[in-house]
Amino acid sequence: MAISLTVNGVARRVDGDPAKPLLWVLREDLDMVGTKFGCGAGLCGACTVHVDGNAVRSCQTLLGDVPGAKITTIEGVAQSAVGKRVAASWIAQDVPQCGYCQAGQIMSATALLATTPKPSDEEIDAAMMGNICRCSTYVRIRAAIKAASAEIGA
Repeated sequence: MAISLTVNGVARRVDGDPAKPLLWVLREDLDMVGTKFGCGAGLCGACTVHVDGNAVRSCQTLLGDVPGAKITTIEGVAQSAVGKRVAASWIAQDVPQCGYCQAGQIMSATALLATTPKPSDEEIDAAMMGNICRCSTYVRIRAAIKAASAEIGA
């Protein structure tokens, strides 16, 4: 079945099983390997992408659920001003250690700041809940979100 969607601003047509998780469509069919497989159950956040601006777990989102959707992956997040600011802040705050979870972390942080440009600590915690970092860089993640927030609209 052919399904049309827009990925990082480019119209794409995917011939595939509508029951195939979006994560595997991105990685296998569209060769966008920045989105990571973590748990496969939507619990770790490594596979987070944006679907129509909302942060979703791509391992639990089926291809058949996203026809016509606008999908943003880590490869395209810096196309937006907020995404660019978050990515730069991640580097400036030296957030990554192993780096495996960072794509999902950045995607969740970008979705938060796109809707809540000046989040409180509680709003940051709520938005980032479910994005697990085994290296425990949570303090730096929060610092990077706050730094990016300070730059938005500056």
